[in-house]
Amino acid sequence: MNDLNSIIIEGNLTQEPEMKYTTNGTAMCSLSIAVNRYYKSGEETKRETAFLDVECWGRIAESCSQYLSKGRGIRIVGRLKQDRWEQDGYTRSKVIIVAENVEFKPERQQSKQEYAHA
Repeated sequence: MNDLNSIIIEGNLTQEPEMKYTTNGTAMCSLSIAVNRYYKSGEETKRETAFLDVECWGRIAESCSQYLSKGRGIRIVGRLKQDRWEQDGYTRSKVIIVAENVEFKPERQQSKQEYAHA
């Protein structure tokens, strides 16, 4: 029996998507997203931001590379993957989200004032 490894996360891209191809031609797109959590501390509303790395593969990777740009909102359904490696005699690790589905949120529209100054 498999343990449950599923995540749904929504945030904004912090940089442009980075497209790569494996030696056998499989598309892989790396994304970095910021996810905000708001909470109350007394009378003050505070924000906590997490920065997360995402991998997309195949057709999802190609779509993300083509249509996404920095600042765009996305919702990701996927799983967690832990990469481990040795560096300077120490074992290092990093948790990455592997996207199984990516939804693009509508692009932000400029206000009328922003158009006037553009």
